[in-house]
Amino acid sequence: MKNVVRLFQILLGCLVAALGFNLFLIPGHLLTGGISGVSLIVYYITALPVGIQNLVYNLPILFLAYRIFGKRYFMDTIIGTVAFSIILDMTAFVIGWKVCANPILNAVFGGVLSGIGFGLVFRANANTGGLDVLGAIIKKYYSVDMGTAVAVLNFAIVMASAFMFELEEALLSIVGIYATAELTNRVAAGFNREKSIIIISPKAKEICGDIMSQVHRGVTYIDGRGGMSEARCDVLFTVVRLTQVAQVKEIVDQHDPLAFMIVSDTSEVSGRGFTIECESYEAACKRLSYPPPLIQAPEEQ
Repeated sequence: MKNVVRLFQILLGCLVAALGFNLFLIPGHLLTGGISGVSLIVYYITALPVGIQNLVYNLPILFLAYRIFGKRYFMDTIIGTVAFSIILDMTAFVIGWKVCANPILNAVFGGVLSGIGFGLVFRANANTGGLDVLGAIIKKYYSVDMGTAVAVLNFAIVMASAFMFELEEALLSIVGIYATAELTNRVAAGFNREKSIIIISPKAKEICGDIMSQVHRGVTYIDGRGGMSEARCDVLFTVVRLTQVAQVKEIVDQHDPLAFMIVSDTSEVSGRGFTIECESYEAACKRLSYPPPLIQAPEEQ
């Protein structure tokens, strides 16, 4: 049942984002960030379907996601990418409706709908491929912040459009990209891309092992004591990216559905894994001669 709800949320998010494209951005001759922005540029020149382009351009990125981040990340990426590409072309007929003639409103509402849609996809622990995957790869190998890498790539796409089309359209596209980014963050979990998480559970050791091995984030043990029972308990503390919150929640739910967990906005995070390169979990285990914990496969729903 949980997987059905998750799939529905991904499809709904893709539908909302596709309507943002086809109702506002494309009729307004505007762009968006990422691979879909490249698809729109080619569409305006050749009229090739945007969805098919988006899927084709994402194929090498999907291959990189599988080789670098593993099967699970690849599956989460391919579901969102394929669904968004198909729905984008299936709803292309609404482009002719031309619901808004004002270019500023097209940029704002196109960005808002796209942001809400992508935010829903992120909340389902999935993504639609594109520059987010490239940003993660750049961070992994060059220690460049993912948000900075994605912003630079998006800026390059919009500036390329400024030379090909009118400057006014490029500037309005920036407005739409900003609205998309803000709404994506708000819908997914808030304005900040980093989240601090506190977990209290008798299954702390198992949860800690899965977070480090699957989410690739460090976890700190804090010694705790119950206020009423005065019984000792382990408290876990970790900081993760916005798009990793759903994965941590899933891990905690698998081991202890009754665990006490707090997710809070966190800003200006610095240190290993964020502003400083850190070694992988597997490399750390090997260096410390510490065998990684056996990860029990989750039961099929």
